[in-house]
Amino acid sequence: MGLLDILTSIKDRAEKFLNEKNVVTDFLGKVEEKTGIKKKILAFGAVSVTGLYLVYGYGASLLCNLIGFVYPAYYSIKAIESPSKEDDTKWLTYWVVYGVFSLGEFFSDIFLYWFPFYYAFKCLFLLWCMAPMSWNGSQVIYNKVVRPVFLRHEATVDNMVSNLSGKAMSAAENLTREGTDQCS
Repeated sequence: MGLLDILTSIKDRAEKFLNEKNVVTDFLGKVEEKTGIKKKILAFGAVSVTGLYLVYGYGASLLCNLIGFVYPAYYSIKAIESPSKEDDTKWLTYWVVYGVFSLGEFFSDIFLYWFPFYYAFKCLFLLWCMAPMSWNGSQVIYNKVVRPVFLRHEATVDNMVSNLSGKAMSAAENLTREGTDQCS
């Protein structure tokens, strides 16, 4: 699949979305009625302004994190409420990759924030991770990176978690015992 095919697919999906009945298209329809500007132009303008804000705007980090959180959170809740298991797996995979990315970003933030267009690229990365296609970023990264590392270290992590939970239970019991002894 070439770049032209991908762009055509995105254009087709965007046009299909703009012709569906939903909150966004209802809002765009009202704006179109008042201004006379077509929904397609309004949507393109909104995407352009968002992109420019991610490059130059104050608080681009917040906007980028909202984009990476709100849409996936909404569809994750819908997936939980649906009887299908496939959508649950899709969104669980997204959240695992999002968590791994956020953890890596936390430790490298001192370097990353110096890169120009960082938030625009981060937002594009998150959009790729949540894209409604079979080769989206979360599927690719999970299958190529996260899963192999997890499978390689699963037994070690399971042992550590088991040991830690045993120690936590023991500490809780000791605290409870000490608290009970002091009340007597």
